[in-house]
Amino acid sequence: MFDEAGPEILFYVASRGHHADIGGTTPGSMPPDSRSVDEEGVLIDNFQLVAGGRFLEREARELLESGAYPSRNPDQNIADFRAQIAANERGAAEIRSMIGHFGIKVVQAYMRHVKDNAAEAVRRVLDRLPDGDFARNLDNGGTIKVAISVDRSRRRAVVDFTGTSSQSETNFNAPSAVCRAAVLYVFRCLVDDDIPLNDGCLEPIDLIIPEGSLLSPRYPAAVVAGNVETSQRITDVLFGAARAMASAQSTMNNFTFGDERYQYYETICGGAGAGPDFDGASAVHTHMTNTRLTDPEVLEWRFPVILERFSLRPGSGGAGRHWGGDGVIRKIRFLEPMTAAILSGSRTVQPFGLAGGSPGEAGRNYVERASDRIDELAPCDSTEMRPGDVFVIETPGGGGYGFIG
Repeated sequence: MFDEAGPEILFYVASRGHHADIGGTTPGSMPPDSRSVDEEGVLIDNFQLVAGGRFLEREARELLESGAYPSRNPDQNIADFRAQIAANERGAAEIRSMIGHFGIKVVQAYMRHVKDNAAEAVRRVLDRLPDGDFARNLDNGGTIKVAISVDRSRRRAVVDFTGTSSQSETNFNAPSAVCRAAVLYVFRCLVDDDIPLNDGCLEPIDLIIPEGSLLSPRYPAAVVAGNVETSQRITDVLFGAARAMASAQSTMNNFTFGDERYQYYETICGGAGAGPDFDGASAVHTHMTNTRLTDPEVLEWRFPVILERFSLRPGSGGAGRHWGGDGVIRKIRFLEPMTAAILSGSRTVQPFGLAGGSPGEAGRNYVERASDRIDELAPCDSTEMRPGDVFVIETPGGGGYGFIG
């Protein structure tokens, strides 16, 4: 957002959206077996979407239709772009209104106050946070390791991911921005005060992410599972190092299906981890997920599927003085042939308990064929669905906290 004269940038506004499909080898752009970022959809690198007040629709369409695996539904992408541009315009208008009312100096001063207050809130957390370290494996064998060390005299902390596995040939690599976002989220959660989420939370934190690791991969590493799966494990090991909470389901259970006409993507809820004075919630989207499920009526109206079951998975939460939350069972019957894919975690490695609590149950993916055959699926897998086939996802429970006794 520029000043009235034009040359000076005063603020940035942004809108973040989840596009249903931007190409890639499978509908929904979440291929479970990608080995290169090029297989995950159209790569957009500093593309100007608006110039001189004009939406560059023709150029945007050319971009969306380029590459080996172009977008399947550019009209949908264009509509989403227009909505995001409108959101940004509204954001800029609100800032201009605020400046008109209070003046630019007052607005800028309060923007600084928001960040400074967040930094001080995190410093108060560091005043009582013990040093700690934690490590957990992913289903594919990779390890995420973190150590938190606090300098009380300086009221700063080092969050060091040294010891994390090198970047993977799978798509569980997470760009460093994902790791940074997870650290920001965790330390905001540890703050008791009601403050807005902002980058000031990271001011007292020195972050070490080894280059070429699972958390800072080099191009053209596949990364589609990094933001949705690896981020969850980062969050859980940070809470584990802080001794604040047992593992949540530690996955988003990314389910996609579609063809050339339909593309659908959802994340599925599961169990939350328990803590020193609370049980974990059941059937919730945990931590970094940042999405909600589509209403059943909308799902069945827009797509040729039937939601046959969506229920709790009793007993899947880990036992403890405080119990972990239960996962869910979700069954979707297909009425037309489509490709379906699941990109998930915590299928072989159970969500950990803490302070003597038991782990949550691992998840499971399988297909009930119309022929009565059961096809077990891997944590990351795809399959062709025929009319009458039912895709079943059993999501993990959260870990328990504390010994029972």
